[in-house]
Amino acid sequence: MIKKVLKRILTLVVILVILSFFVFALMYIAPGDPAEKRLTSQGVAVTKKVLDAERERLGLMKPFLVRYGEWLFSIIRGDFGISFKDDMPVAPKLLQGLGRTAVLALTSLAVSLITSFLFAVASVLKKDGIADRIIKVFSFVSNSLPNFLISVLLMYFLCIKLKLFPVIAKGDLKGLLLPVLSLSIPMIGRFIRQMRAEFLSEMSKDYVAGMRGRGVKTGYIMFNVIRNSLGHIFTIIALQTGTLMGGSVVIETIFRWPGIGKLVMDSITARDYPVIMGFVVIMGTIYLIINQIADVLSHRLDPRPES
Repeated sequence: MIKKVLKRILTLVVILVILSFFVFALMYIAPGDPAEKRLTSQGVAVTKKVLDAERERLGLMKPFLVRYGEWLFSIIRGDFGISFKDDMPVAPKLLQGLGRTAVLALTSLAVSLITSFLFAVASVLKKDGIADRIIKVFSFVSNSLPNFLISVLLMYFLCIKLKLFPVIAKGDLKGLLLPVLSLSIPMIGRFIRQMRAEFLSEMSKDYVAGMRGRGVKTGYIMFNVIRNSLGHIFTIIALQTGTLMGGSVVIETIFRWPGIGKLVMDSITARDYPVIMGFVVIMGTIYLIINQIADVLSHRLDPRPES
């Protein structure tokens, strides 16, 4: 057991190092100069002498591998560096944004799971009925709509036309609702289809036919079907985590939700490399940890004996 845990941790570290190297390389070859961006935003007259001095101060004159090595060793020590944009420590900025993003992501995930679970169960119990057909159409349509389109439609009708919500989301419950809906609606469609398929697959197994033959109540049969499907459902949730993270960046930018997605988009515009790299490390770590936990849970919850 200890060997498996250590192997998983080592794999996670290797993946993160490879990921950070490629992202660092992409930023190195990307057009735009962080030093010039900073000087221009401050209203400083950009001359070659001033620009070179600023590049030297930011450490941009060093070779690529030297810069990457220094950054990597700083991360290992828990130091995410200093922002190019405002000379503030990167870690507090990321943690503050991450808290807001966690609220948005977890709320969206909870809404999606509860709604899709209820719809999937209803669809299975009323298979081929009117309710099942309506739910299948809803899941198909909602799954086809991208997050940004849903957010624009919600903003147009609920914010501009009906004036029920502010266009710019504040960090409160009212400001949270539209971003949550924008993230949840496509996810609900995906979860309904995947859960429904998993439940129907489980319902076709011999033990379900045996329980029906013995006159077991439908509710108890469904309870066992759901319990035996939990391992696969956790895997589905983990696979959708990446989509949720990517979507949250777009939605936070559209609604100006003060999360880590908005922070990183502003940092990309400003070529604030320390913030971008910190974002990659934190989000990559979260994504890999969630997938590892889901993998472990899926094996623990799988009722089939290991071969």
